[in-house]
Amino acid sequence: MTSFLRPAVSGQEQIKEQVQDQAQVQAQDQITAGKYRFISTHLAIAPPVSVVIPAMNEAENLPYVFKSLPQWIHEVVLVDGNSTDDTVQVARELWPDVKVVEQLGKGKGDALITGFAACTGDIIVMVDADGSADGHEIVSYVSALVSGADFAKGSRFANGGGTDDMTPIRKLGNWALCTVVNRKFGARYTDLCYGYNAFWRHCLDKIDLDCTGFEVETLMNIRVVKAGLKVQEIPSHEYLRIHGASNLRAVRDGIRVLKVILKERSNRRSLRRRPHAVALNSRTGEAS
Repeated sequence: MTSFLRPAVSGQEQIKEQVQDQAQVQAQDQITAGKYRFISTHLAIAPPVSVVIPAMNEAENLPYVFKSLPQWIHEVVLVDGNSTDDTVQVARELWPDVKVVEQLGKGKGDALITGFAACTGDIIVMVDADGSADGHEIVSYVSALVSGADFAKGSRFANGGGTDDMTPIRKLGNWALCTVVNRKFGARYTDLCYGYNAFWRHCLDKIDLDCTGFEVETLMNIRVVKAGLKVQEIPSHEYLRIHGASNLRAVRDGIRVLKVILKERSNRRSLRRRPHAVALNSRTGEAS
């Protein structure tokens, strides 16, 4: 058995060592604090989080939206759809570092695509500007992503979720469309047409968004499943729009959502045939 004795040190040397140790700990704390964002007493993350808010004439609602946003997020990207009120000015007063992006096209889908392109964060969160979404829920979305999910999908009908805004006819339509998507694409969604979602930035390369209207949410939900991404539903409560009237039209937008579902189903069949045909050709080439 081998042992050794540590040389005795004087009191001054002990004090010097303690000071050095404390300096190292403080330096390490500064590095950690710079790398991680402390969200709560039990969660800290390194990835920067961007929040995208498409808005058109939402000046009265923005104070409620920004009030609930957590201070630890990396950036807020406001996509202004040619507002005629003080939407941009109010946003800058509420969040001085807000990144305002002008929307050149029209529609919610176009606004979101524009906002996503302007984000610099690794995690992107979609939030509506009408005050119906609670920004305090963002921590749940981010927690799901840093725990392994690729796409955190808000659901008003998952256990713990709810809605104050949907009429019975809209609930029925959402359920019917959700059922079709689950059966045709092998998903397990409890909600389909909801715009409160979060995802890793790299997901954009795999879902390739190309629609301009409210159906963009359905398109995202379908394509993340087709891409084989890991999806986790997050219970979310949808509140009533605070001010103004929604541009959503149940029948019109329901038909557009159905068209997207049918189109994506058709594309899926085409993709299935294509690899099969290539395989047959390759075998024929080998045989010849």
